[in-house]
Amino acid sequence: MSDPLQYKIAQERDLYDILRLIAQDQLGSKRETLSNPPTKAYLDAFENMQSQKDNSFVVAIQNDKIVGCYQFTLIYGISRGGAPRAQIESVRVEQNLRGSGIGREMMLDAIDRAKKSDCQLIQLTTDKSRDDAHRFYANLGFTASHLGYKMKI
Repeated sequence: MSDPLQYKIAQERDLYDILRLIAQDQLGSKRETLSNPPTKAYLDAFENMQSQKDNSFVVAIQNDKIVGCYQFTLIYGISRGGAPRAQIESVRVEQNLRGSGIGREMMLDAIDRAKKSDCQLIQLTTDKSRDDAHRFYANLGFTASHLGYKMKI
């Protein structure tokens, strides 16, 4: 029997496990460099995130092992009466545990964090090729309400 999930804000010592989860993914495996210790570029990026008050990685821990993660960022703006919005990115679950409910529990944790931060909106992006992810987010109540654009530079 597995222990319930626990959550914590990731520390530098968790970075390799985060990268490992991201690299298990069909797209991440093509664009990430997995090394232990992580490269200077990843360490610098993580340090920059930590220096921002409302930008963090949350890790899900089960049986003393990191089994999932997501990036949680509060974005402040003028619209919606000045209420912050939550941006969720890099949602990943250990490959052999996908379909076990961990992703759903993590997203419920993210939704709870957003509510506690007085957000009126949670937004996320997912690649067009991720049909399973589209169904997953729709089942949680997210709607594909906007068309997003990105530019690789």
